[in-house]
Amino acid sequence: MKKKTVVIVDDHLLFAQSLESLISNLEGYEVLAILKNGKELTRYYLHKRKKPALVLLDVKMPIMDGIETMQWLKEHQPEQKALALTMEEDEETIIKMLRAGARGYLLKDIHPENFEFAMKMVIEQGFYYSSKVEVALKYSNTTIDTVKLTDKLTDREWTFLKFACSELTYKDIAVEMELSPKTVENYREAVFKKLEVKTRVGLVIYCMKNKLFKLE
Repeated sequence: MKKKTVVIVDDHLLFAQSLESLISNLEGYEVLAILKNGKELTRYYLHKRKKPALVLLDVKMPIMDGIETMQWLKEHQPEQKALALTMEEDEETIIKMLRAGARGYLLKDIHPENFEFAMKMVIEQGFYYSSKVEVALKYSNTTIDTVKLTDKLTDREWTFLKFACSELTYKDIAVEMELSPKTVENYREAVFKKLEVKTRVGLVIYCMKNKLFKLE
């Protein structure tokens, strides 16, 4: 059986080695390399070493952090699947990682069984939705009809959706839409309800998976 290959990029050696041990003990998986930062990952590709099925990428690293590394992958290895690893649920940082091309994210205290499931989901289906952020996706296994979605959302809600998938804060969105913060909050709640998601991160993943519009 062909093994699913993984590269770990994390500057915390003890954590990375523990992760390697966990993955190596899973049936059908193999760790190709442990790297300390994004710069080492770029060298890995430049030396034309074996491309992994999945990169596990720490968000906060010295020299070249997760966001910079994900941006490099998006430009130079656009087909590479990667999962972000993080200690905290920092919505702003996670959205930047997703916009740069990450297929989801994992908190470092994730249960081993959920960890294996997450890797399997990304490798086989392209994305992983974390229960930690309570993402409820009605269309998780199907592609939605964007025409029906357009009918489902008002023009202003559709505009809000596009801004919500950017790096703008809700305050910035209010300025761009020339609305009060309270009105933007109402749009947020309406869109969350109609699309059946519970967080902004879930909203971004929803739009990515269903290719509603290109995230630059």
